[in-house]
Amino acid sequence: MTEQNDSPPLEQSPQQTQPTRRDLRQRSSPQVEPSQPRPKTRMSAPREPLSQIRTLRNAAILTIVAGLISTVALPAYGTWQSTDKSAPTQQQLAAADAQSLVVASDLPAFWLARDGYSATTSEEIAERKTKEAAAAAAAKSARAANTAEASASFDYGMVTTAGGTVRWPVGGPFTITDRFGARGGAHMGTDMVAAGGTPVYAALDGTVSVSQDSYGGYGVTVTLESNLNGQRVGTVYPHMQSGSRQVSPGQAVSAGQLLGYVGSTGRSTANHLHFEVYTDGVAVDSLIWLKANTQ
Repeated sequence: MTEQNDSPPLEQSPQQTQPTRRDLRQRSSPQVEPSQPRPKTRMSAPREPLSQIRTLRNAAILTIVAGLISTVALPAYGTWQSTDKSAPTQQQLAAADAQSLVVASDLPAFWLARDGYSATTSEEIAERKTKEAAAAAAAKSARAANTAEASASFDYGMVTTAGGTVRWPVGGPFTITDRFGARGGAHMGTDMVAAGGTPVYAALDGTVSVSQDSYGGYGVTVTLESNLNGQRVGTVYPHMQSGSRQVSPGQAVSAGQLLGYVGSTGRSTANHLHFEVYTDGVAVDSLIWLKANTQ
C-alpha cells in the first residue's frame, strides 16, 4: 500500500532569469528623476512700435495723394471753360458788385447812346477852364466883400420891386445873413431872412424850368431861365412855403411876377429866401449881381 502524503504540495517558484548588463548598469547608476522640459518661448516683436510705423506710413500716403490732387486736379479745374455760351462769365458775375466798367469777351455788340453827353474838344475844355477860373475869382471877391461889409452896414430893410429890368426878389423887409461863398465856399446863394409869407417875385423876365414842392434840400422851389443882354441867366427861388407856388414849368413870367411866398421848407432852419444866380451856367454872387443890375 502506498502512503498518502497528507502534507500539501510544495509550491514551485517561478523560474528566475539572469540579469543583463544593461540591467546591472541601471541598478548601479543612481536614479535621477527626469527633468521636465522647459516650455519653448516664441520671440515676438513688440506690437506698439509696429502700429506706430503703420500709422506714419498711412499718413505719408495720404499726404502724397493730397499733394497730387492740389498740383494736378485743381489747376485743371481752374482752366476748365464751360461750353455753354449762355453761361455768365466771371467778369459778368463780378460786374454787379464792381465800381468800374467790366468788358467781357462774350458781351454782345451794342450802340452807345449819345443823348446824355456831348463830345469835348480842346476849345470847349479851354472855355470851361476859363469859366471855372472866373467863378473862383468871383468867389474870392465875394469873400473879400463879406469881410469889407462886416464893418460897413447896408440897409436892406425895404427894397421895392418897381422899375427896371432886374428887380429884387423879396417884396418886404429882409435881412442878409449868409453870403455867396460862405461855409467854406459851399454856399452858392444869398440868404434873405424875411417873415414867413413875404411875397417872392421873379427877378427878371424868363421861363419857368422847375416848379416843385420837393426839390431836394431846397424844398418848395421855382427856377427861371432868362436872357439878359445876350447872356444866359438862371435864377433859383427855394425854401418857399408849401402850396405857395404860383407858376408851372414852361410858363413865361415877367420881372416882378409873384412866384410864391417866403417859407422854411427843405434843408432850412428859418424863414428866408436862398437866392441863387447863374450866368452861362456858372454860379455868381447873387447880391453883387442884384446891385449891379437893379435900378
